[in-house]
Amino acid sequence: MGGCFSSPATVNQTPSTTANISSAGVSQITNNTTTSNSSNISKDSLFSTTNGTSGEASPNGHTVLESGLRVFSYAELKAATKSFRNDTVLGEGGFGKVYKGWLDEKGTSKSGSGSVIAVKKLNSGSVQGFEEWQSEVNFLGNLSHSNLVKLLGYCYEENELLLVYEFMQKGSLENHLFGRGSTAQPLPWETRLKILIGAARGLGFLHSLARQVIYRDFKASNILLDGSYNAKISDFGLAKLGPTESRSHVTTRVMGTQGYAAPEYVATGHLYVKSDVYAFGVVMVEMLTGLRALDPNRSSGQHNLVDWIKPHLTDRRKLKSMMDSRLEGKYPSKSAIQIAQLALTCLENEPGMRPPMKDVLETLERTESANERQREARIHSTFQTSPYRHGQQPRHHRSPLHQRQNVARSPLHPRHSVARSPLQQRHDVARSPIHPRHDVKRAYPLPVRA
Repeated sequence: MGGCFSSPATVNQTPSTTANISSAGVSQITNNTTTSNSSNISKDSLFSTTNGTSGEASPNGHTVLESGLRVFSYAELKAATKSFRNDTVLGEGGFGKVYKGWLDEKGTSKSGSGSVIAVKKLNSGSVQGFEEWQSEVNFLGNLSHSNLVKLLGYCYEENELLLVYEFMQKGSLENHLFGRGSTAQPLPWETRLKILIGAARGLGFLHSLARQVIYRDFKASNILLDGSYNAKISDFGLAKLGPTESRSHVTTRVMGTQGYAAPEYVATGHLYVKSDVYAFGVVMVEMLTGLRALDPNRSSGQHNLVDWIKPHLTDRRKLKSMMDSRLEGKYPSKSAIQIAQLALTCLENEPGMRPPMKDVLETLERTESANERQREARIHSTFQTSPYRHGQQPRHHRSPLHQRQNVARSPLHPRHSVARSPLQQRHDVARSPIHPRHDVKRAYPLPVRA
């Protein structure tokens, strides 16, 4: 995970994301009920899509607007995670830990029918952690999309802050790209495209709302994968409502992850919707190269992946040499070039020069469709050149070790008599004139009658 920062001049060395979210858009939760002040996210602004109609599906018909989350007790979640045992830990960061848990239909940890969950337990006593927790409840509690991780509920009890999510079987994209353990499986090119498309749909959905949501912390570790490698964006602790119609950006304290944050945001604190597009471009470069956005262990001049790679994204030869070695060369070169070109447009220094996520998604989908057509054409070509495509039977060529026996036909039985091997020769039979077919010349002839 890349290092995180809280201002242009101050670097936070903790590996987690940090935030400084204002009270605007944050609901106050007391006694298991949710109340909002005048500066909260209004349902009309947060729930409406770009056409201004509340509750419509957008994009791709996946929007399901929800209100209300399940309120869990601390005892329930403690039982579900076996008292937050270390062997149930899925991940860890500056915010706290994420545990794997089990809830049956009645909400207890007893064995039986139920579901696997992920429980994020935030560090207690942290004002910043409380603000991030509120932001997660606010956004994920009111928005639902097939490419956003589903928040099932929360717990706020005795200074304990917990969030309960659906369990994502394949873990994070970060683990698959950079992990080297037995559980980290290299991703084929087709799967990488699928993940990029899913993440683009989720990010595009946030940007398509009437009051746009700026995610602000798009990175590989926040892209989770289900059992079929469908991508879902997680961790809305830094999410922020976008600018109103009269403004192009919002100004906020700089928070996020080094290596992913857009240059204008780092320099000025001005946050645009297109700042998310820049971060998406960084993830695309990570997909191409299999390298982290920021790695101080690389050679001098190569610590920042974008600064190092960006000049070479238009050079086909250089790009080929920089592709992820774990792909083992198994990718369409044309497709890789298209992704590199798209990443380059997302990484433009000027926010206005970057494409909207809607256009990014369309380009990714066209690239995937072209790959599918190319794959089908190869299969069809192989079938056309096969000698058996019209029902022809294959010729069986015998090995010299298994030559067919030569058949010497008998005049009496031309189709059935064979020449036998010396080991299988029939006993010589001397036929009697009286019984030419059955009488045999014996070693001791019988006496002849007078």
